[in-house]
Amino acid sequence: MKKERTDWLFSLGSPAFIWQVLFFYLPIILLFGTGFLLFDSDGVFHGLTFRNFTHFFSLTSFSILFKTLLIAIATALISAIIAYPLAYFIAFTAKRYRYVLLFFVIVPFWTNFLLHVYAWFFILEPGGVINDALLWLGIINEPLHLFNSLFSIILMMVYMYLPFMVLPLYSSLERFQKEFIEASYDLGAGWLQTFSRVVFPITFPSLKAGFFLVLIPSFGEFIIPELMGGDKYYFVGNVITQLMLGDETGQLGAAYALMSILFLLVALFFLLRVFEFISKRIDRRSA
Repeated sequence: MKKERTDWLFSLGSPAFIWQVLFFYLPIILLFGTGFLLFDSDGVFHGLTFRNFTHFFSLTSFSILFKTLLIAIATALISAIIAYPLAYFIAFTAKRYRYVLLFFVIVPFWTNFLLHVYAWFFILEPGGVINDALLWLGIINEPLHLFNSLFSIILMMVYMYLPFMVLPLYSSLERFQKEFIEASYDLGAGWLQTFSRVVFPITFPSLKAGFFLVLIPSFGEFIIPELMGGDKYYFVGNVITQLMLGDETGQLGAAYALMSILFLLVALFFLLRVFEFISKRIDRRSA
């Protein structure tokens, strides 16, 4: 009877599994396979080759990979710095207004992405809100160059991916037993000690999850650097997009996509080791 119930539950999930195989795994396999194909200028197939990969073994290609990784890490770290106090406030202080605040955190996903870009354009441009306010206050004498810069790219990426950091932290803090905080205060600990030795160690796994939820899509982002960077900065997503959309560079784009995924997997491996080291230090300190 138990086996029949398990089979019935599996049959309910099988359409989603088939959909994922057909429209996710199979296209990725075909994309990777394309990176090993060799065509001449006339489009005639000449077999398999590694030439598409060796084309990217250059200082320029690897500098783009490392620069993209640093931007993604910076986006994740800034998002964590902003999201933790926000999630803490919503979970512990907002009380009956917590769902309203969560609504405002999620609502950007309900609007068109281009509207977000144009909104930030009017804020960051030389005649935008920020420059007008700084000029009116007398802080600056001429408008700052905020748009089409690394600042605008990181700002937009933090803005877009911040909910991916807030929601895991809020979920962890909402389930947090406040009796632990009260017990810490009763034992003579201050707010900082309570946070560093009680709250932060328990919520650290959610912080790690949010970090990678922001880091991974940020590494492959191409629309934000394209629109906010003004074609002045090249990242992994931009390079892959240009190569894949080229008439004779599709194989190169597939090869570079595979290289970037392998590079990201190696980077994630080392970042996981860093988080494990931090987790052990936190456990030792809170013990």
